[in-house]
Amino acid sequence: MAVLESDLLRQIFTPHPRYDEEERDNFYRQMAYVGILLTQHGVPVIFDATANRRIYRDRVRQQIAKFLEVYVDCPLTICISRDPKGIYRAARMGTANAVPGLQAVYEPPQEPDLVVRGDEEAPEVAAQRIVAKLVEKEYV
Repeated sequence: MAVLESDLLRQIFTPHPRYDEEERDNFYRQMAYVGILLTQHGVPVIFDATANRRIYRDRVRQQIAKFLEVYVDCPLTICISRDPKGIYRAARMGTANAVPGLQAVYEPPQEPDLVVRGDEEAPEVAAQRIVAKLVEKEYV
């Protein structure tokens, strides 16, 4: 299995990101391409990314047959209070100006395969539900 973490890939694909629409679109196309190649070679992939626009997620869904979209639904106030990477703090200080949910739009999925409540579910429970959904869909 491969975990494609957007923060790490961004350092390679866009070492000086602007986080504007054009750059984000290009980045998510590149990230999707890597994931598609891996799945074509039998490697399961987890996309660890916000992918704030539906189109980014829908493009991948159209190209990967065994695709599971997990929407982690969590109120913005909880995300801000957790903020392990300091992204929201940077936005408040004016050093980040395109944070999804604040200055940049976030489009939640219309029909995710699974919804995880980030404010209510323990990570272990959410992980069990994700695995159960993968089994149900006969992906594993």
